[in-house]
This record gives sequence, structure tokens and C-alpha cells, in this order.
Amino acid sequence: MTFHEYKNYDATGLAELIRRKEVQPSELVETAFSQLHQVNPELNITTHQREEAVKKEANQFLVQEAAFSGVPILMKNISQAIEGEKLTSGSRLLQNHVEKHDNYFVKKFREAGFLFMGHTNSPEFGLKNITEPTLYGPTRNPWNPAYSPGGSSGGAAAAIASGVVPMAGASDGGGSIRIPASFSGLVGLKPTRGRTPVGPGVGRQWQGASINFVLTKTVRDAAAMLDQLQVVEPHAAFQTPLYEAGYQHTLSAKLPQLRIAFTTDSPANTPVSDDAKKAVLQFVRHLEQNGHIVEEKTSPVDGVQLMRDYYVMNSGEMNSVIRGLEKTMGTSLTAEDMEIESWLLHQAGKSVSAADYSDSLASWDRAAETMSIFHQSYDFYISPAAAFHAPKVGELTMTAQKEQEFKERMAVEKEKQSIIYDMFLPSLTYTPFTQLANLTGQPAISLPLYVTDNGLPIGVQVMAGKGGEHRLLQLAYETENSDLWKGMQGNPYFS
Repeated sequence: MTFHEYKNYDATGLAELIRRKEVQPSELVETAFSQLHQVNPELNITTHQREEAVKKEANQFLVQEAAFSGVPILMKNISQAIEGEKLTSGSRLLQNHVEKHDNYFVKKFREAGFLFMGHTNSPEFGLKNITEPTLYGPTRNPWNPAYSPGGSSGGAAAAIASGVVPMAGASDGGGSIRIPASFSGLVGLKPTRGRTPVGPGVGRQWQGASINFVLTKTVRDAAAMLDQLQVVEPHAAFQTPLYEAGYQHTLSAKLPQLRIAFTTDSPANTPVSDDAKKAVLQFVRHLEQNGHIVEEKTSPVDGVQLMRDYYVMNSGEMNSVIRGLEKTMGTSLTAEDMEIESWLLHQAGKSVSAADYSDSLASWDRAAETMSIFHQSYDFYISPAAAFHAPKVGELTMTAQKEQEFKERMAVEKEKQSIIYDMFLPSLTYTPFTQLANLTGQPAISLPLYVTDNGLPIGVQVMAGKGGEHRLLQLAYETENSDLWKGMQGNPYFS
């Protein structure tokens, strides 16, 4: 199979070709690696490739009835453990760490029949909305390599947008699926908290803010993977009932008249580009023309306070991570052992009391209640997925001077959380819309509906009430078949 043929299929389409014996898994793996080798020197997509192993597996592969039997895929270098392979979370501290077992999430991919090509690049510990780890260097955007594909699932986004794979493992703790989807012209669904597998031993990733799923090129692939991954785990801290009707089965169901709220204002009182506003407004007009009731509404949740409470969790979690690594390694770690964001969060976490941490989580619950009431009146809440198109590579990476300023502030200032807010403000300015769904546990999706005059995509985000993924996917599928859908239009790898 040539790349020209391969790039036109999504994962569902490739699986169908395999089932019809029109192509062999080994051919797909060869084509995927051929494209990866061509683009990786410029885009820096992967941290680790298992080329020899997966080619051997593909040659010996017995096609089964599994949904994606024989389809190649890349997983994310955070929380997606493949037995016998490195999983470093983008950190120098873990650069030699090898996983002993598949985790539950990856086991589901094996059951679905995927062939693992390796892991994609991500920022250290998934803490940023760009992918520029010191350990591996920056990943670049296939639409324009001067720009970032976003983060933390930036390597996954670049792999799909350059045509290496049609789907890739991803995760989302504050927008890390929807942000790279917005910056890279992809479908980025964050499911309801508790919908997809976790663990083993990781029952509440980031206190439930973080979930694992995929980035996809098409809506039907997102629906198909949600069918494969949805689960109720007895050991999990968070659970949500199965959608028994099946996401693929109900994908083309006609939507009733919907009541929809939208906003173009940043919940963090930061600027929003005209392009991001235009993306939302043209979608809103489309929905009105299709008979839905649409109303402009500001967020019912205080976005600034929400972010402050989010950073309290980040601080506590990073302090816990570093303490655990110090115990395992038998040594004290310093600022030189990690990137500046990890270090400052670790230091700030030392000052977070149990009461502060508990209060911050309680605020998440209040926000969830507020949004639950909001969705009694509105089926969807629409906003930009990002306030701007992708930043340039290096734009959001701190200079040495800035790093030193923040270290000095952390050493002398009493209010540590103000330092954390200031540190992340440049990044938050780009992406202030996504965190709400993480803290409330709601599903949200970024749709590729707009391309700027300089040829870079911006997504539109749609949120639904908990358990409402089927409605999000139905709306996305309907929109995918409209003139609004941009997808890979304008992407040089798909032109």
C-alpha cells in the first residue's frame, strides 16, 4: 500500500481492508514506518520506536474479529504502559524506566487488535499545553513546523496530522487531547470521568481530572474507540454507567431540536483572537439554520478561581510524584534534575495544607453541581477550543532569565500559588477553555471547523452533561458531513 492510498483511510477503514483481505497488517506497518521515517527528523514525533518487534508481530499476526485487528498505532509516553518498553513521562528522571506490564488501558488496545509502533513525545509529566521536553526536544506541527502541535498529547497529534497513523493514544488532564486537536485539525474527545480504563494502581489520575483516550482523524473512529474502551472497573475510584446502545450504532441518529449555549469570552479574563470567535460564531449560525435554539451565555463558573483550585491539585500531585521518586531513588532531587514547571509545582506543593487541598477539590464538586444545573437548561455549551491558533515552537518555553526569576520568587514569597498562576498565565492565555470539563468530569470535544488566513487550524469545543458523549458524537458526525468541516483541508500532508 502506498502512502497516497494509506493516508485516505481512518483506522476503521484500514481495519475493514484487513478484514476483506485487501491488505495485510505487515503492509500497513511498513507504510506507517516509511512515513514516520520521512517526517520524524523534522517533526520529532516519537520518543521510542519498536520497529523490529512490531514488524515481526505483524508478519505473524493472525487476523481476528477484533474491531481494529492489524491496525498500527502509537501510544503516548505518559500513563500508557506497554510491557517491556520504556515509559519516561518526558522526564530525565525516568529516562531508563521500563514497564513490566501493560496497563489496563493498553490491554484494551491489545484486545482491539492494534499493533504498537512505539510511544509519542509529550512534555515532562504532561504539565504543559506544548510538547517541548528537555529530554527529547520539541515536536513540531505538520501544518507548519515553525509552530507547536500543542500538548500534552502533541506527539500523538503530529503523528496523525502527518499521516503516520490515523489514530493515536492520548490523555487529557486540562485539555491535553482537545488542545492538540485544535492546533492540529483533529477530532479530540475527552470522555466523561470514569468512562475509560485506568490503572493498575492509578485509580484517580490527578484526582479524576485526567483521563486516557485517543486523538482521531474522524468522528467514527472516536465513536468506535469509545465502544472499545468504555468500562466499569470495580477497583476504580470513578465510574460511569456503560452506554449500552453503543456509540457507533447511534452515531447517525438524527438530533432533536437542541437548546445550546455559547460563549466567545475567556473564563480566565484573557484575550481571545478574532479567529477563535469567528470559528464559534459560524458554527452557531450553522446550528441556528438547522433549527436549534442558541443563546449566548457567559460561563456560570468563576474561571479564575477554578484555575487557582486546579493549580493547587497540580502542586500537590507534583510534590507527591517527586517525593515518590526521591524515595525510590534514595536521594534528594534538585531543580537541576527536572524542568522548571515540575520544580516550582513541587516546591509549591510543600506549602499546600491538607485543608487547602480538600477545599480545592470541594470547589471542583461545586463547579460540577453548577454545570449539572446549567445542562438542565442547555444540551451543549460551545466555546473556542483554544483562544488562538498554535504558538510558535519555543514561544511558551521559559527563558533562563525567567526561570531564575521564578526560582527566586519561590524562595522568598509566602503566597506560592500566586507564583504558579503567574508561571502558567502565558500558556493559559492560549488555552483557557478546556480545564472546566476536566474538573467537573464532563465530556467535551474539539472539532476542526476553522483554518486561519495563515493556514493554521483552530477547533471549536462542545461540552455536554456527564454521560453525554453520544450526543457530542452525533453532533460531530452531522457536522463532519457539512461544509463547515475542515479536517485536513490545507494540511500539506493531505493535500
